[in-house]
Amino acid sequence: MERVLHIFRKRQLANGSFRNRLVVTKYFLIGKEADKGFLFRLFLYLILIDTAFIYLKPILYMVITMLKDADNMLDSSVIWVPRSIYTGHLESAFEMLKFKTAFFYSLTISLSVSILQILSCSIAGYAFARLEFPLKKLLFIALIFTFILPPQLTILPSILMFKEIGWANTYLPMIVPAIFGHGLKGALFVIIFRQFFSTLPKELEEAARIDGANAFRFFFKVMLPISKSAIIVVFLFSFVWNWNDFYLPSMYMSGSKEVPLSISLAKLAASLTADEAQGGISIFSEPIKMAASFLIIVPVLIVYGIAQRWFVEGIERTGLVE
Repeated sequence: MERVLHIFRKRQLANGSFRNRLVVTKYFLIGKEADKGFLFRLFLYLILIDTAFIYLKPILYMVITMLKDADNMLDSSVIWVPRSIYTGHLESAFEMLKFKTAFFYSLTISLSVSILQILSCSIAGYAFARLEFPLKKLLFIALIFTFILPPQLTILPSILMFKEIGWANTYLPMIVPAIFGHGLKGALFVIIFRQFFSTLPKELEEAARIDGANAFRFFFKVMLPISKSAIIVVFLFSFVWNWNDFYLPSMYMSGSKEVPLSISLAKLAASLTADEAQGGISIFSEPIKMAASFLIIVPVLIVYGIAQRWFVEGIERTGLVE
């Protein structure tokens, strides 16, 4: 009898140990919460890796292609890792882009518009968020309408107007409207600042009114300094979009010899295509195009790398991820 009880207890312990292992395995694979298990994390990392590869593959291809010399280009076995590094395509692209002049114009336009839009759009966003004035809702609806209105609908009257005042083939039509909150995506930046200022406590304004500060003084002394995260978001969006913009410079500066990098890249591609039409296909056309594209995106990557931490924080605080 004692032997039977001993065997029974031994089997109970074995079953309990097996059940414990099942529970541990279950918690490891699935987790006590839906987002804590190994399977969920594995699935999440697979999605992140695939997404990162989708975005990084064109950049890797661009960098590798521009570093290939003639032997590597003609060798079908060389796809991702060239046998030697050649920088001649970068030099050719630098000269064909007229990089120094084009870089100056791109930097001037992007920085000027970014700074002016920060000032003007922050004031407009503060007014929509904290002040009461006649036709406030109607004006905000009109603002949203300008955001969804395609620029192609207003480009012709704008060109004629700027031509009459002597601003044709200059960068003034892209910079001056930013003073008044217009320009590329100006309405979106007003909405971003409005969303940010709406989240701040009203006690700040009440304390400022007790101290005798008016709306302008309160905005420049209190609200603007604490809106660093929103400023970073607007600056990066505005800078990158104006840096990459091709449409407006091509419309306003079509007859100018001094153009930003986006127009220089288009002219370089057209020149290489014309050369191929006359003399046949060249193996150096693609590496030169890749080198030119690399030279254009490097400044943007540097700016984003410096401001990345503040940009992510600003995205969270301005409500763009809600």
